[in-house]
Amino acid sequence: MFRSMSRITRSCQSYPRHPHLRLFHSPTRLKFNQIVDNFLQDLKQDEQENSGGDKNNGKKSGSGKGANDRFEKFKTFLLKCFETIGITLSSVGVLGLSGFLYHRYYNIHVLKKMNDAFEVGDPSAQLKMHTRTHDDSLDNEINAHWVDRPQQKLLNDIIAGDIIGRYFLIIGEKGTGKTSLILESMKRVNGFNVCIFDAHADPEIFRIRLGKALNFTFNEDYIGSLFSIRGPRDTTALLDIERAFSKLEELAIKRVNKVHKPLIMIINNAHLIKENEEGVKLLELLQQKAESLSGSGLLTMIFNSDDYWVYEKLKQLGTRLELINVRDFNRIETINALKFVRHRYFPKLEKLDDGLCNAVYDLIGGRPQHITQVARHRDIIKACHQIIDREKTWFLNQCGLLGNDMDDDVMESGKFSSSAMLLMREFVEMDRQKSNPLLINSSSSEEINVSQLKNHRLPELPLWRARQIMTRPDYIQRFDNLNIFTIDSESRVRADSVPMMRAFHEIASQPHFDQLLEDTIDRVADIEALGRTRELVLKDLQLGSHYEMLKKKHPEGENFKFTMIKSPKQNDLHGDFDKYNTEEINQAGEDDEDEDDLYLEEINRKDSRKWWKKRMQKYDRLFLPDDNKHSEEGDLDINRPREDE
Repeated sequence: MFRSMSRITRSCQSYPRHPHLRLFHSPTRLKFNQIVDNFLQDLKQDEQENSGGDKNNGKKSGSGKGANDRFEKFKTFLLKCFETIGITLSSVGVLGLSGFLYHRYYNIHVLKKMNDAFEVGDPSAQLKMHTRTHDDSLDNEINAHWVDRPQQKLLNDIIAGDIIGRYFLIIGEKGTGKTSLILESMKRVNGFNVCIFDAHADPEIFRIRLGKALNFTFNEDYIGSLFSIRGPRDTTALLDIERAFSKLEELAIKRVNKVHKPLIMIINNAHLIKENEEGVKLLELLQQKAESLSGSGLLTMIFNSDDYWVYEKLKQLGTRLELINVRDFNRIETINALKFVRHRYFPKLEKLDDGLCNAVYDLIGGRPQHITQVARHRDIIKACHQIIDREKTWFLNQCGLLGNDMDDDVMESGKFSSSAMLLMREFVEMDRQKSNPLLINSSSSEEINVSQLKNHRLPELPLWRARQIMTRPDYIQRFDNLNIFTIDSESRVRADSVPMMRAFHEIASQPHFDQLLEDTIDRVADIEALGRTRELVLKDLQLGSHYEMLKKKHPEGENFKFTMIKSPKQNDLHGDFDKYNTEEINQAGEDDEDEDDLYLEEINRKDSRKWWKKRMQKYDRLFLPDDNKHSEEGDLDINRPREDE
């Protein structure tokens, strides 16, 4: 057997000497396992020694000694094999144990990092708090004008962890101060046990922002592959979000046992999640986690949204959901907010008087966003007019009427615009019927005094009634997204803001507005009728003849006569009969007589300023006193210095 193995070894070690095959031959000898190679080499030497001994001595004692040597060498070979197996197994065991220990350490490290995210202080939120909330270090006289809203105390209790077992949806129009309320409550607890992040339409970006808020990297820093341990596979954003909440559950159990308060997670701008298949799945996942974790007292989730559709989706499966409505300021709160913000940007100027603050409230209402904008300008009244003009321009750009000359390719735009104008006209009629002194201009001083004591109450309709007026049930959601109309948690529809309602009044007051609206509606109906009717081609009339239409079922057998106006091409060929077509031509001319007057607003920029005077008819002054006016009429930037400074 050993001789045959030796022959095999020699044959494997030999190589062909043919000159054409030398190019393909490797100069180095191929080696297999070192132990096997050494064993074969020893067998070769033993065979050579035994063959030499038989020739020289020819004795049996030499062959017996060679057999013992071969057994000893085979025994050594087996020991070396077991030694190699032991080294291999021990190496694999050490590697596996190291990977297991690293995996356990990594899980502990992930929880520790997430725990640090809920400790005192949050750098991103601290930056927002510093710029968007009030400072306690200001003088007491200015802090007296800080507006304490009724929702503030409730949010303070929620974020402090005193309310358990529920999750909340904060809903309100854009710019009503929802985020400022949240940040003010976070400032009171110094960010302890709270994390906040902004939602996004892309689930991947939502995943990244969630991971940043929780200090969770989704195992992207995992190096277990060095130990041949397979890490988390690449998956979709929803599965990563599910993993993040699984880790958050583990952390919440430990922290609740230690702190005895639930964790707080705030999802800001939840309306930015798209209302498509992926967005609805993401919202359902968040709601499921909010339901389960709030019920166990581990986590309280707060959604902040501007749009109504988020409430519609959450209401379908919500059992622990509660709403927090945030509305505009009333008159007193607006006066205090104006004085507070004005002193913040212009501390050296004199305080605003109550009469001017009341005029600002009459013009733009109590929206905190608008109050902050006008308070940053030196000429406050002019800033109010510009806000109203911007709202009117935005509405007309999105829902402007095209009239009777609308192209048939944009029929969908005509439906969208006419639906908005129908609802807008209904709100204007409701406001005119109740004679709202805050929005309907009047020069009576008696009404001025009464209006100063009233708050804005915009006309509103139930959602089902608004859909009836628009004749479309699906457009109201798009109007809500465009901040034209708004839907509150009670399913009541109204104008998005007071400046938008003023824009409604001014557009509806334009000459021939109703005619333009009716023309657009008729044009839409005509375009739709083209797909449902067939065209009848009649023979041309000659020598003044006419067609007669007879109703057979008519009791008197009345005949209807009608003629046809020839096209210019037919006039050139056959002439025309003026006495038959004069009436039709005159009627067509009357229809086009006022076509140029069908405007929704003034074309010239200077002519649009006349609305500024109409808005201020009830006041004795058109702008601020001379000592508070800016040096230049068009200069409204607070960062631009005045000429007299």
